[in-house]
Amino acid sequence: MEKQSTHSSNDGKTDTKQSVTLKGENLKKEGLLNTQISRELKKYIKNTEFKNLVSPGKSDLTLTGFLNNKLLIVYTIRKGIPYSLFALIKDYTPFTLNDWAEYLNISGKSLTRYSQSDKFFKPIHTEKIIELAEVTNLGLGVFGSENKFKMWLETPNYALGNQIPFELLKDSYGKEMVMGELTRIDQGILV
Repeated sequence: MEKQSTHSSNDGKTDTKQSVTLKGENLKKEGLLNTQISRELKKYIKNTEFKNLVSPGKSDLTLTGFLNNKLLIVYTIRKGIPYSLFALIKDYTPFTLNDWAEYLNISGKSLTRYSQSDKFFKPIHTEKIIELAEVTNLGLGVFGSENKFKMWLETPNYALGNQIPFELLKDSYGKEMVMGELTRIDQGILV
């Protein structure tokens, strides 16, 4: 959440200092969230029959490490994830609870019921949650901030047929198009 100061100073140092402070706070928040996600992932995997899919020497399973382990993702989708892990992923992404309800094609009331019982999501919902975590992980890496990434998601994109990336994320083919465009941007291939 990069914010610029509205007041000015004679030398511009105040604006820069506030901007750096806010960036530092964002990095601290992201670091804390990543630590919580890592803890929750380890707890989740420890309590499953597929814990052998994670290297024993790998004591710190990050979200990126999880997303890079495709076989682990397959088993996770089949088992489903608990609401506690979803809640951390939700906080990591730039999507609101209403956005999530729309992406998962379930009502807000259903999401509330999941939260009250720490219920496991169905495989179809788990797959969508993981897809959106992948997009967010790549998008934050490319843009470096949630605000810039969110702005990109909400802006019609010429390379995507003037579609809004946010809307394309509703299905797997659209998600693949968005991931492809993010990868091209990351590699400096601009259309």
